[in-house]
Amino acid sequence: MTPNRNPEMAFEDALEELEGIVETLERGEPALAAALARYERGVHLLAHCQGLLDGAERTVALLTSVDAAGEPTTAPFDATATADRPLPDAPKARASRSVATDDGIPF
Repeated sequence: MTPNRNPEMAFEDALEELEGIVETLERGEPALAAALARYERGVHLLAHCQGLLDGAERTVALLTSVDAAGEPTTAPFDATATADRPLPDAPKARASRSVATDDGIPF
């Protein structure tokens, strides 16, 4: 097997081929030389898929606000912006009690 020479290979096609390689290697079917060649091909496919995912991540934009004209303003996606960020506390329910006259009952 040769490394991926097609930089235009679709993510889905590369992932499908990579999954097939993993299944074949997990079954232990190929001889050692063939297994090593498939493993090498898998590494190239994995790098290709990761590159496509990185490129897609850079193109994702987040809506940050709306300007005075009602047009959305966006910012580039930052995956680290929410990493290890504590979750906000749930809003506390406000008790809605009506103010009662003091009738001597504590509740």
